[in-house]
Amino acid sequence: MNATDNTNAKSYVLVQIGNRQFAMSAATVSELAPPVRLHHFPQSSPLVAGVIVRRGRIVPVYDVSRILAGKNSPAHRFYLVAARDFGSASEPGAIPVDGECELVTAPIQNPDPTSPKYISGTLTIGEENIQVLDLNALVNSANAGSANAEPNGIESAENRA
Repeated sequence: MNATDNTNAKSYVLVQIGNRQFAMSAATVSELAPPVRLHHFPQSSPLVAGVIVRRGRIVPVYDVSRILAGKNSPAHRFYLVAARDFGSASEPGAIPVDGECELVTAPIQNPDPTSPKYISGTLTIGEENIQVLDLNALVNSANAGSANAEPNGIESAENRA
């Protein structure tokens, strides 16, 4: 990275979801929480696996592995708690992550035009291109697709065709 690239660089948290690595803007991440009890309750929100209690607040947990890795993640090591924006308000949301997390600083490139709307760009780390996730767009895209979803919140192959 040269000096010009460094002026446009921002910090990102690299996370492992399933067998893939993604990045999230460090500005949105509030903490990396140990695996705590996930409270389940009857609900029909797409992606919501349950809630955790962090610092006296109820935090929804979004199982994004269904979308990003193509399967549910059976076990995870941490919850990455990040801010979700609702107009001028912000509330925490969590995603389970499967591996170690790492803080990196890198310039972001525009996403591939064929990328889903929840990919806000790409980071080049060494020889690897890592997609940058936008948690708001990811959860909103799952909510928008819920009309075509099965009762468990996963879109069926028939509805995708």
